[in-house]
Amino acid sequence: MPARRLFPLLALTPLLSGCTLLGAELTPVTALERQLNGTFEGYATGVTGRVPYRLTLVYTQRSAQATGVLLNLQSRKAYSVTGRFTWGGQSGSLDLNGYEGSAWRATFRGEMTAGQVTGRLNSVVLGREVLPFNLTLNRVTDLERAP
Repeated sequence: MPARRLFPLLALTPLLSGCTLLGAELTPVTALERQLNGTFEGYATGVTGRVPYRLTLVYTQRSAQATGVLLNLQSRKAYSVTGRFTWGGQSGSLDLNGYEGSAWRATFRGEMTAGQVTGRLNSVVLGREVLPFNLTLNRVTDLERAP
């Protein structure tokens, strides 16, 4: 008798599990995304001196977008970054905006190879780009990352 009651539930299990997959949007990581995504560390040099930074970057090839977090390792301030990334075979062009909460705080325009990010980081004050820094970051592994 208990088997008869369980049969309808057992019969529905494959159907329900299949339904969840039909609505799911699967976004596989491409080979280029695996090559470019990662963590980069280095320094920004400008009028206030030399400041260590860490950039964790995620590139989405389909939308040509880059997102991530730029962390000032000296002040421990974190900025979410988002913007366009155009890959041209050996290097790519980055055009990112940095936000602290919902406030626009920085811009970054530069170049990226598989192992390095270089360019110009500008602080944004009252809607204007000021205090330019030259930023050079190199790819790091989890073992090389600073605390």
